[in-house]
Amino acid sequence: MLALLAGCGDLPRPFAGNPGATAVRLSQPPPARLAVEAPGGALLTDKAAATLTTAVALALAAREVPAVADPPRKGDWRLVIGATAQDGTVVPGFTVLDPQGATKGSTEAAPVDAAIWSRGDPVDLARIGNQAAGPIATLLTGIEAARRESDPTSLVNRPIRVAVKPVTGAPGDGDAALARQMRLELPKLGLVVQDQPAGADFTVAGQVIATPAAGHQVHVEIRWGVIDASGHDLGRVVQLNEVPAGTLNGFWADIAVVVAQEAAGGVNDVIQNSIGKRK
Repeated sequence: MLALLAGCGDLPRPFAGNPGATAVRLSQPPPARLAVEAPGGALLTDKAAATLTTAVALALAAREVPAVADPPRKGDWRLVIGATAQDGTVVPGFTVLDPQGATKGSTEAAPVDAAIWSRGDPVDLARIGNQAAGPIATLLTGIEAARRESDPTSLVNRPIRVAVKPVTGAPGDGDAALARQMRLELPKLGLVVQDQPAGADFTVAGQVIATPAAGHQVHVEIRWGVIDASGHDLGRVVQLNEVPAGTLNGFWADIAVVVAQEAAGGVNDVIQNSIGKRK
C-alpha cells in the first residue's frame, strides 16, 4: 500500500499553476462586443484611419477580444482611437466607453515617428495595431476587474459554491471514495461544496478510465471536468498513472486521498481563472 501511495503521489497535475490557454482567456473576459471606431482626429487620412481601425480590431480579435471595425450597435462597448503629436512623434491613444457612453478608461501605445504615422502605410499601421493590442487588452482586464469588485453578487465578493457529482468508471469503491475525498479537499481551498448542482456556481465531475497495459499493469486516467452554471465547459484536470493489475479492485482508501489532494488544486485553478481571480 505504501508503494502504491507513493506512486499515486507522482500523478501529474497539468493544470496546477498553468490552467491552459482557455482558462487564461476566461480570466480576462472582454466586453460582449467592442466596436473599434475609425478615428476622426488622429492625424491620418480617412483611408489610413480605416486601415488602422481594422488593424486594431484584428489584433484584439487575435487576443480573443470580440472586437469589430464596425459602427457601434446598441449594447456595444466602444473603443475610440485618438492621437497626440509630441516632440516629433505621434502617441496613439485609446479610450473605452461602455454601452451608455461613459468613459471607463484610457491607455496609450508606444510613440510612433511622426513621418511614419502621417505616411499611413498599411504595413506600418498593422504593426502599430498589433503593438496597441497589448495595452488595450490590459485596460479591458482592469475595467472588468473593477466591475466585478463593485458588484456585490459577483463571485469575487461571495463564497463560490461547487457541486461535486458522483465519480464514474472506477473499479472497486473508487467512485464513492474519490467523490468523497474531493468534497473534503475543495473546502480547504475556500470553496463551499454541495452535493447537488442546483444553485451551484460550478460543477465538478470525475471520470476514471482504466485500461490494461503491458507487464500486468493497468493504465489509469482520472479526469476532473469543470463546468459553470450555464453548462459551459471550463477545462479539466487529467491525472495519469500505471498500477499493478487488480490493485484498485477493492478499497481505494489512502489512494483516493492522495488523488483528490493532487487534483483539487488544479480544479481550483480552473475555477479561479474563470472568474478572473487567482489565489
